[in-house]
Amino acid sequence: MKKLSAIIITFNEERNIARCLNSLKDIADEIVVIDSGSTDATVAICKQFNAKVIIHEFKGFIEQKNFAYLHTTGDWVLLLDADEEASETMKASIVAELKNPKHDGYSFNRLTYYCGKWIRSCGWYPDAKLRLFKRGTGEWAGQNPHDKLTLLENKTSSNLKGDILHYSYYSFTEHIHRANKYANIAAEIMFKKGKKISLFGIIIKTNARFIKCYILNKGIFDGIQGLMISVISALEVFIKYSKLYLLNSKNKEEEGFYK
Repeated sequence: MKKLSAIIITFNEERNIARCLNSLKDIADEIVVIDSGSTDATVAICKQFNAKVIIHEFKGFIEQKNFAYLHTTGDWVLLLDADEEASETMKASIVAELKNPKHDGYSFNRLTYYCGKWIRSCGWYPDAKLRLFKRGTGEWAGQNPHDKLTLLENKTSSNLKGDILHYSYYSFTEHIHRANKYANIAAEIMFKKGKKISLFGIIIKTNARFIKCYILNKGIFDGIQGLMISVISALEVFIKYSKLYLLNSKNKEEEGFYK
């Protein structure tokens, strides 16, 4: 099998990181952890698994993951988030495929555990993620906070068997806090790009997100968890576009003041 490097970015992940590392120790030739200044036991736990730990200031998810890639030495690179683990089927698929790889990159379906339940609705499954790629064929791009691994032109990919197991939120409150954080980051980025939104547009987008999650993507069949995911997803859209609206309004007032 080709040499495999695994990368993880961390910040105060002592609750999750051992599970993630344990799922990688038997298939990865090296594990590179880029930590952005954890104040808990994250770094100590990583060192117990003989991971290479590098402390690096966080400048964005895209930047952090591309920085991590620069510190790998394997023929192939696999990314897991700190709150994920590779399932047994996923690990077996990687080992088998890397004996004779047919593509430049591979994706895996991601199954999320949310507040006590595995979620297969709300558009959360199969949620295929490209996470394994041959050195020199990919990089992280997209828009923070939603980074995306992309392959270079003319490179091919395929989906392998086995799920990435994602342990997302342990409480509804935690989900709300994260949604608020991501919404604010996205609003700032859209504002800098000159994006605008009307009040009517905010209403339409917020309601459309709830209908998509709860009705079209069948969140209604996942009980209270499906309802909360749909509500918080819509709330994130509302916060994001409301913040964008307010930023543009403030900017317009300041321009008027200085004229």
